[in-house]
Formats: sequence, structure tokens, C-alpha cells
Amino acid sequence: MSSDAVAIIGFVTLFVLMLLRVPIGMALGLVGVGGFAYLTSGGPALKIVGHTTMRTVTDFNFAVIPLFLLMGSFATTSGMSRELFRAANSFLGHLKGGLGIATIAACGGFSAICGSSVATAATFSRVAYPEMRRFGYPKSFSTGVVAAGGTLGIMIPPSTVLAVYGLITEQDIGKLFVAGILPGILAVLMYMFTVTIIGWVRPGFLPSGPRSSWKERFDSLRDVWATVLLFAFVIGGIYGGMFTATEAAGMGAGGAFIIGLLRGRLSRADILRSLLESTRTTAAVFTILIGALLFGYFLTITQTPQKVTEFLTALGIGRYGILTLILLMYLVLGCLMDALAMIILTVPIIFPVIKELGFDPIWFGIIIVMTVELGLIHPPVGMNIFVIKSVLDDVKISTIFAGVLPFIITDLIRLVILVLFPIIALWLPSRM
Repeated sequence: MSSDAVAIIGFVTLFVLMLLRVPIGMALGLVGVGGFAYLTSGGPALKIVGHTTMRTVTDFNFAVIPLFLLMGSFATTSGMSRELFRAANSFLGHLKGGLGIATIAACGGFSAICGSSVATAATFSRVAYPEMRRFGYPKSFSTGVVAAGGTLGIMIPPSTVLAVYGLITEQDIGKLFVAGILPGILAVLMYMFTVTIIGWVRPGFLPSGPRSSWKERFDSLRDVWATVLLFAFVIGGIYGGMFTATEAAGMGAGGAFIIGLLRGRLSRADILRSLLESTRTTAAVFTILIGALLFGYFLTITQTPQKVTEFLTALGIGRYGILTLILLMYLVLGCLMDALAMIILTVPIIFPVIKELGFDPIWFGIIIVMTVELGLIHPPVGMNIFVIKSVLDDVKISTIFAGVLPFIITDLIRLVILVLFPIIALWLPSRM
């Protein structure tokens, strides 16, 4: 059997295993090792399992993932999300749709210290949704805002998905984080503008909240110093060249821990819960990562990336035509797969095409993360949608999807803007 036929059978088997609910990391590893063994022999295939596993869990660079997850866990446990929402609400809550705008602002701020979209969506389902419902906001809008705001977790640095992309493509993770700042700010502003437009188009749909006094506003600002300090310390340190992304992750985790202790927000039980939560998430991420690396050996021996590159570049539709096809593929996969699994599975195949076409790999990382964001809220999967549903039992899935539709349109417009104007993502990294 030819290597092309083996590769096709491998991909079909992989998707069948995924449909059968086999964990994505296990499916990738099984297909990768099985395909490699078929094309070579069982001995080398078994050796790469041990070698790949040990190399991944002992590599210093991979420590960026568990450390940033731990930083986000400490930040969540110590209640920084509630402080951010209170501060944003005191300044914006009196506007029409102000609680929605405040939720977006608070999600953006929390994303700067969390790095996880799922954690952001789950947290603000508990923090912001009850407040919006208390003031008469519809369920669809309230959940839609939380779902959209949650996607900021993987765009605004530190981002677990950007870190994984950097590890796979051997790009500077620090530059990727810095490149996500301006697109992340653009996302926050466009989401806020979307809420404002909804308020204009449907005047009676979104109520206004009470206006806070200036004293209340300044009092609320005193509570967010920890978030601002932590973000400035971590990202400022990377941008200023004081430490690498992995070192920044360690400093961020330590900083979040110290701030939580000094403010009396982390009990012994809270610390243990944060450690266990980040360990479980890290184990899940590393399982997918190891499986993808094993699958990568199978792709290498079948020369799939090279053949895909040759096929796409021979289509004669130009570099932006090929980019459009790639992004459409990601939009379709986003309806079927987890965001992290999608990145790990496809980037080893697509990245050689991007290099051949001459696109900047840092810019492409931001574009891919933005496209993956859509998958988090796009039907029929929409990971953030199901996370919110798991927290809010009284809300239907269809209600959440209806509420998130305007934000999907906003994401598509933002994606076009970033494709047309790469400088938005590349200006800050070019200054490092």
C-alpha cells in the first residue's frame, strides 16, 4: 500500500475514533503509532512513544503551559474576576446595554491574567450573568455576551493556545503574546460596539443600570490594582526583554500566588484546589500534545505536509486565495473539534504552506487563534456554549446560540480586518 493511501486511511481512522468519543490525544497517538509501525516496524514505533513522552514532559520550554494555567487558577480562586466586573460596571453599567459592555471589559481584563477561554466563560457565567438577569436583560443576550467575552481568553496574552502554536512551529512565544495585545484590544472594542448597536437597533431590548457616583467608581478602581500589576509585570517583562515567556509564566504564577496570600484570598483549601485544577488541565493538554507529536511522526514519514503544500500552491488561486481556503477549513473544523486539538492537529500540515507562501508566522498565529475563537462559539459544538450550559441549567443551548450570533458576525469582520492589515498584529513585536 502506498504512503498516500496509508495517510488517507490514517485520517479517516482518526475522525472515526473522534466520532466514537475516543479522547483526541489518545486517538492521535494510536493512529500515529499504528501508521508509523505499518510503514516501518513495531520496534521504532514503540521507541518514539517513550522518547516523545519523556522529551515533552521534561522540556523546559513546555513548562510555559502548566505555569500559565496555574497563574490563571490562582487569579480565579482569589476573586479577581468579581473585582474587574464591579469596576467595569461602575463606569459603564448606566449605559444602555451597559452591563453587557461591562462584561466584555471585565472578560478582557480577566483574560490578561487567565489565558483560558473556558475558564473565562465559566467564571463570568457565575459573576456577570446573574447581574444581567437581575436588571432584566434577556437570557439570550446575557449568555451570548458571556460566551463571546470568554473567547478573549485565548487572544489576549497570556494564551495557552498561542503558547502551543509557538511550541509546534518553533516561534518566539513572547512575540506571539505581544502580537496578541492589539488584536485583543480590537476584539474588546468591537464586541462593545456590537452591544451598543444592539441597543440602538432594539431600544427596549437592553435596559440601563443605575449610575454609580464618582466615589464608587474610584473605590472600585482600588480593587483592580492586582490585575493591572500582574499583567504589567508579566507582559511588560516579556516586552522589555527581562525574561522569556517560560520565565514569565513562572513569575506570573508566583505573583498571583503572593498577591492572593497578601490579600487574604487564598486559604490552604483554595491553594490545593488551584493546584489540582491546573494539574488536571495540564494533564489533558499534555496528553493531546504528546498524541499530536506522535501523529506528527506519521505525517513526516508519509510526507503529507510537503504534498499538501505542493497541491495548494499548484491551484493557481494566489496566496490570499489559498489563505481563504485554509481559514474556511478552520471554520468548518471549528464546528466539529476542540480548539486546542484543532491547532495541534492541523498546524504541522498547514504551517509549511504558510511559509512557502511567504506569510509572517507570527501574524498567521494570531489569525489562526482568531479563527479558532469562532469555533468556541460557533454551532454545533461551540465549547464555550456548552461550558455556559453546564453552569446555567435553566438556559437552553438554542438560546445561547441565538444570543451569540451578532458576535459571530463581529468576529468575521474582525478576521477580515486582521487579514487586510497585518500591521495590527505585527507592530508591537517589531518594536521588541
